[in-house]
Amino acid sequence: MTILTRWDPYRELSSLQNRMSRLFEEQYGGGREESLTAGAFVPAVDIYEDEHGIQLKLEVPGIDEKDLDIKVENNVLSVSGERKLEKEEKEENFHRVERRYGSFTRSFTLPNTVSTDDIKADYDHGVLKIRLAKRAEAKPKQIKVNIGQKSIEGKKVEPQSQGHAA
Repeated sequence: MTILTRWDPYRELSSLQNRMSRLFEEQYGGGREESLTAGAFVPAVDIYEDEHGIQLKLEVPGIDEKDLDIKVENNVLSVSGERKLEKEEKEENFHRVERRYGSFTRSFTLPNTVSTDDIKADYDHGVLKIRLAKRAEAKPKQIKVNIGQKSIEGKKVEPQSQGHAA
């Protein structure tokens, strides 16, 4: 006797979701507060461009400026640092630890329009601002358009008058 089994297309999807959940629990602790202190710290960054250059803003609160390192090598900007857990507080007294601690490195490939000789960095209120100036040839140039004047072999010719002679 043959038994018919009803096919459920979502069963495989549910199985995949359970496996992914277990993977994330193993990697990130699955809600155990003690494992949160050792997770990867990746600061958020905003990057925007204007006619003069490119600016990066990294959120790195709680990091001393002496613990930040900014380098440019082979047209790659690398920012690294470390947020350290406060030593005077003992870990077993924490009820919850949600902030990430540890080392980080962020790397950004720079476009050829950026001058790697003119880079400025400022750190204020937990935000690291890095300004990269554009090369002079990469900056937009304004071209003036002359209206109402025609040129014949380098000589300016004024428009002719439309009036009648008296």
